[in-house]
Amino acid sequence: MSHKSISAHEVMYDLIPRLNALEGQINNTVEAMITASQSPVEKKRNENLKIEFELELTMIRMNLQHLLSRYQNELQAVTRDDRQDILLALDKHETVAVQSAKALYDRVQRLQQGH
Repeated sequence: MSHKSISAHEVMYDLIPRLNALEGQINNTVEAMITASQSPVEKKRNENLKIEFELELTMIRMNLQHLLSRYQNELQAVTRDDRQDILLALDKHETVAVQSAKALYDRVQRLQQGH
């Protein structure tokens, strides 16, 4: 199985900030949906959606923590100097986490836009 890679710069300046913003977006967007629910069924569906998003975010963070630990020195180097950027090889769990983070971000963006 081939593993993907990601640049240290992308991890530090795109992926991590997006995840942090995503957590707030999930809370704000889904809480507003729960509050605006017109029926108990709709409210329950939105509460379940929030739980689903939170579980997905937890799984992503757990797998990314492994990546951050494995490449701690490389990630610190790129924060000090962009010229130190390198590609980081992802294991299968980290690959899933990166793909899931991007998919969850897109899903929440669509939800915010009412799609």
